[in-house]
Amino acid sequence: MKILVSNDDGYLATGIVVLTEALAQVADVVVMAPDRNRSAASNSLTLQVPLRVSEFGENRYKVDGTPSDCVHLALTGFLDYEPDLVVSGINHGANLGDDVIYSGTVAAAMEGRFLGLPTIAVSLVGQNLKHFETAAQVACELVQKIESAPLASDVVLNLNVPNIPFDQLSGVRATRLGFRHKSEQILKDTDPYGRPIYWVGPAGEGQDAGEGTDFHAIEQGFASVTPLKVDLTRHEAVQVLSAWLEESPG
Repeated sequence: MKILVSNDDGYLATGIVVLTEALAQVADVVVMAPDRNRSAASNSLTLQVPLRVSEFGENRYKVDGTPSDCVHLALTGFLDYEPDLVVSGINHGANLGDDVIYSGTVAAAMEGRFLGLPTIAVSLVGQNLKHFETAAQVACELVQKIESAPLASDVVLNLNVPNIPFDQLSGVRATRLGFRHKSEQILKDTDPYGRPIYWVGPAGEGQDAGEGTDFHAIEQGFASVTPLKVDLTRHEAVQVLSAWLEESPG
């Protein structure tokens, strides 16, 4: 297989280095990743200024843009071939529940899906992250499954792996997204000149985190694999909305 690897933590991040080394054992790998940390960039593309690509190794490229920029460039003319698969990660932290709305890691995978390829977003969940090899090994197993039993090109697999040694992993579960409580309050501070500054607060804890969710699988020591779709339409509400629109305001 030929695999395009990207991320949102930047081309020097431990996660992408470990993932690339692991995938290179089972596939031909090309890396195109941001030149710096672009976490929470979501699906943004750079449209007002040109993008610059620098080579930092054979088939290894860094881009002064977002994760979506990286995948978009690679698949729309930078590479002279089309990869079989896009793998994004390993993210330094969880992408569970509504994290996927903000995640640059997931966005890179979604950009690959927009351009017609099956994709995997990989994240390591926990504190004091050190077991990147566990996430890389699970990712490699998924890649090999895809090679033997291909997925549809509209599938994005969101893989979250607990920060534990591989031999302590309980297994791999198919899950749905849970969702979090509202974010914590902003953090207020002042700069050295006494002017107010603000930090976005931490993400909330899991609210819908029961059995079957990605949160629950991680809590039980399983890797979580959630199939994502890009269609955000709430289909069951279309008829209700149509009737509401037709109602007389008086």
